[in-house]
Amino acid sequence: SETVTLKKSGRNHLGFCPFHSNTKTPAFVVFPDTQTWRCFGACADGGDLFSFVMKREGYDFKEAVRLLAQKAGVQLEELTPQTAQQDEQRHKLLELNAAAAAYFYHLLTESPAGAKTRNYLAGRDITPETIATFQLGYALDEWEALKSHFIERGYTAADLLAAGLIVERDDGSPGYDRFRHRLMIPIRDIQGRVIGFGARALSDQQTPKYLNSPQTMLFDKSATLYGLDLARKSIRAAGQVVIVEGYMDVIQAYQRGARNVVAQMGTALTEPQLKLMASLARQIVLALDADAAGNAATIRSLSVARQLLPRQARATSTSRGIELEAHIVQEIYIAALPADKDPDDVLREGLETWQNLIDHAIPTLDFYEDLILGQADLTTPQGKSFVVRELIPIYREIRDNIEKTARAQRLARKIGLDERVLLAELKSQYEQPRPAGRKRQPPSPPQPEPTLPAAPEMAPLPPDDKPDPGLEKYCLALILAHPTALAMANDTLEKQGLPGLTVNDFKQGDNRAIFKSLHLWTAAETPKIETLVEMVGETL
Repeated sequence: SETVTLKKSGRNHLGFCPFHSNTKTPAFVVFPDTQTWRCFGACADGGDLFSFVMKREGYDFKEAVRLLAQKAGVQLEELTPQTAQQDEQRHKLLELNAAAAAYFYHLLTESPAGAKTRNYLAGRDITPETIATFQLGYALDEWEALKSHFIERGYTAADLLAAGLIVERDDGSPGYDRFRHRLMIPIRDIQGRVIGFGARALSDQQTPKYLNSPQTMLFDKSATLYGLDLARKSIRAAGQVVIVEGYMDVIQAYQRGARNVVAQMGTALTEPQLKLMASLARQIVLALDADAAGNAATIRSLSVARQLLPRQARATSTSRGIELEAHIVQEIYIAALPADKDPDDVLREGLETWQNLIDHAIPTLDFYEDLILGQADLTTPQGKSFVVRELIPIYREIRDNIEKTARAQRLARKIGLDERVLLAELKSQYEQPRPAGRKRQPPSPPQPEPTLPAAPEMAPLPPDDKPDPGLEKYCLALILAHPTALAMANDTLEKQGLPGLTVNDFKQGDNRAIFKSLHLWTAAETPKIETLVEMVGETL
């Protein structure tokens, strides 16, 4: 109830799902009897209280347990000695990082040594308020200033090494400060705790330009998005996350009022980063540099995204019967930055200019098409073949068959190919043999009725006398997400002389009861989620 306004509906409670944009039909249901929740809308997700907190806050299970225990006033049991030691070390490093951030901030804002860095930030239009919000700092141009400061305060060289704040010498002796004469940028986790640092060079002679903390117990750059702690609420509210490459891009965006912007920690998005964003927003906009390096990074990001973003099953009728296809759920766009400008430059022109850029972001596929066409020599058969090999598999991701065909026809005109050839290629790709799953065979006594074919890339179905609860739930979720799928599947099976899907195809008692309710629900002229909730009742 802290996040969702719930209205009692029979024995359950109904409200708008907090995980996707929807203000018309409440589809988020809480079942008090079972202490569970489920979204019957775009998310098609559900679980218990722990999974809700994990999804809402971006926490792992342990963090969710701690938060809920704290809210409930429950004292958690003692940890094992090994786990307690790890937690103690983690807590100590978090404490040390927080102290280091405060130390750097003081040097920037209060010490004479930080004057030039203050002038540098002022020249980039960064205000004192923004400096305080992000706790920007300065590292002295000395080899052991930080090391001496914290050893005097009771920390050991081992602590500083574990936090990545000093570097071990070649001979293994206590090291020297990792960050020297640099603008210090604390990197925080989704809860706002300092887990590492990014450091920008302040002179042309320094290399590299940006130096990050090494991987530590706290910091893994492949699983971190800079600025997410400040952007999380705005991302959820907008249903959109904007990805940039640099720390300063995020800082400028926040200062100008664009609060749904985060930065990737590398040249390409990673699987953990994508999964984190997918849990927060349905629309992802990549606003990256327009130069060659930016385009290369974008291609890598798109390649990762296509493979790793969550997918949703959809039933499609083909010449071989019902096929279950997986489609990317998230919407991904590219913000085409002007030549010779990065997001920081655009943001300094004003929020309106930036927002206009984001509003006119290019669909991923359009951007990818332009890149592929630009790389090919279309005067040669090899160039045309390259384009077809790259783009036809991507067209299969398109849900709408009309758009899929239209894009293939347009591509044929662009590369000077007979569109019938390209459409045939699209069809051969579209209806290629699928691995896994076995064909449904007519029943023969005394065998029970067989089940529907499995989804693509699933393991073969188990023998009929060994029910697969996961597959049964998959079929139920498919019917729920697409109420017409059941009728369409049964019509196709009937045309092939096969029996339609019945309650006997489900072996689990709860699943049989849910299928009965779904069967009646989908038969209604206008299926309403409230009706289904009442029909299913406590079964869910």
